[in-house]
Amino acid sequence: MLSVNLENQVAIITGGGTGIGRAIAIRLAEAGVKVAVNYNYSKDEAFQVVSAITTNGGEAAAYQCDVTNEEQVIEMMNKVTEDLGPVSILVNNAGSLVERCKIEDMSEELWEDTTNVNQKSVFLCSKHVIPIMKAQNYGRIINISSIAARNGGGMGAVVYAASKAAVSAFTKGLAKELCEYGILVNGVAPGTITTRFHDRFTSNEARANIKKTIPLNREGTPEEVADAVLYLASPLSTFLLGEMIEVNGGQLMD
Repeated sequence: MLSVNLENQVAIITGGGTGIGRAIAIRLAEAGVKVAVNYNYSKDEAFQVVSAITTNGGEAAAYQCDVTNEEQVIEMMNKVTEDLGPVSILVNNAGSLVERCKIEDMSEELWEDTTNVNQKSVFLCSKHVIPIMKAQNYGRIINISSIAARNGGGMGAVVYAASKAAVSAFTKGLAKELCEYGILVNGVAPGTITTRFHDRFTSNEARANIKKTIPLNREGTPEEVADAVLYLASPLSTFLLGEMIEVNGGQLMD
């Protein structure tokens, strides 16, 4: 694990109660960051993350917010600033496949639900954290994309893959807009990570077949994704801009 000191910084991790978000929240807290753990439905899990952080001497609080709802996002930004201080790190982690479904069978509602949670959430949270970061002449926005953004995902994941590709492109474009204000925008694209996501959406047979395509011959861990996020949040990455770190065990290489 990287040994960095990020004391007095404040981070919002969207979807911070479970899986990769949980690991990111804990890893940043270990570096001294005051952590706002966002959740929509996973209340118990979010408060468990807060408890894990505070038990180890860190500072954290949980915030319920539907990050696809602009009014709720504004309210969350204001509340976090009031409670913990001005936000200097935003990790746009919230996302979901929602449901595996082929395009010919997909309803417009499912399309919108999938793009909203993966794409609109990144837009809204970024939009409303920017003034807070500009006032500090400093900020780090870290977007969680996916290997699906480059390989199209598995069967029934067309819209998920497309929305994650949009996140990757958004990362590059926003990086150009904000760098003059001391705000660096980068991202992480996880491959196959051991989380509830794959427990829910990927069969054991499919996971076994995917594993055969990974040179390291295993799934990644949420903590390995969190380490990449910590690197991007730290002073060790000050010359990275608009980059997407691929954490996939060699499953997909440039």
